[in-house]
Amino acid sequence: MPEKSEKKYDVVGIGNAIVDVIAQQDDEFIDRFGLTKGSMELIDAARAVELYDAMTVLTETSGGSAGNTITGVASFGGSASMIGKVADDHLGHVFAADSEAQGVQFGVAPATEGEPTGRSMIVVTPDAERTMNTFLGAATTLYRSDIPEDIVANSSILYCEGYIWDIDVTKDAIRHAIEISKAAGNKISFTLSDSFCVDRHFDEWHELLNGEIDILFGNEEELMALTKAETHADAIEAVRGRCEILCATMGPAGSVIVTADETVEIPAVPVDNVVDTTGAGDQYAAGVLFGISRGMSLYDAGMLGSKAAAEVIAHLGPRPAIALSDLLD
Repeated sequence: MPEKSEKKYDVVGIGNAIVDVIAQQDDEFIDRFGLTKGSMELIDAARAVELYDAMTVLTETSGGSAGNTITGVASFGGSASMIGKVADDHLGHVFAADSEAQGVQFGVAPATEGEPTGRSMIVVTPDAERTMNTFLGAATTLYRSDIPEDIVANSSILYCEGYIWDIDVTKDAIRHAIEISKAAGNKISFTLSDSFCVDRHFDEWHELLNGEIDILFGNEEELMALTKAETHADAIEAVRGRCEILCATMGPAGSVIVTADETVEIPAVPVDNVVDTTGAGDQYAAGVLFGISRGMSLYDAGMLGSKAAAEVIAHLGPRPAIALSDLLD
């Protein structure tokens, strides 16, 4: 096991605290509720309750993009903590208990009023299509006062999810966490999450890139949206040197990890049968962040990312089916 730093936690993540509710239903269910098969739709509380009550639930597990990554860090054997907001309800208890069961410390107090816990309701039909309806709920009410300052200060890396930047109060909470982490001399990592997020927060994220972010994660589409470049290579050059480390993912072509004066090519790990690409980027980030937090070379950290991504796309679901520590040489 690579040597741990003097910090209590390797990585602390901040993002949407959402429970993944998975059910197998037939096409009649899709038609009855007017769902668009294979799509992802944001819904309100009333619709969330309607669908949840009608579903034949198979599993309820903690989810969310940052949550997936932090679980991956813990699976590698890292010490990890998650910051997000849930309500004091059944699914809120599911999120907290499942996080802890997977080795992730979760200590944000649940909301006792307001919106219920966020959930992503995933309907799997017999043809293996996944139809998602997501209600963010309490996840959008993460306040500055919810940030556990001692945990953030005692984490080698703070990992911020771009999706959560849409709400002013959660944005303020992230900025507060960044301030704490910087003051403690820790690294700030950020994932662009989606090209639509980049478009919505273009100016603000460029400000972050110019002074706050040490480690940036983005795929081809996201980086081209961020830089307005015409090619992925040009996008990489436009970001080079603006943050300490850029991790640019390219799907089956692997990734490159870029510093001001170095480009490290990371090959993809071959997968015989790709089942579900959900979570590939999240687990890639988990491997890279774990490796960096333990002082590995950029190549070795990147290869952990490639191995974790390969593991997760070989089965359903965005989280590892094995202990990722088994992938450590």
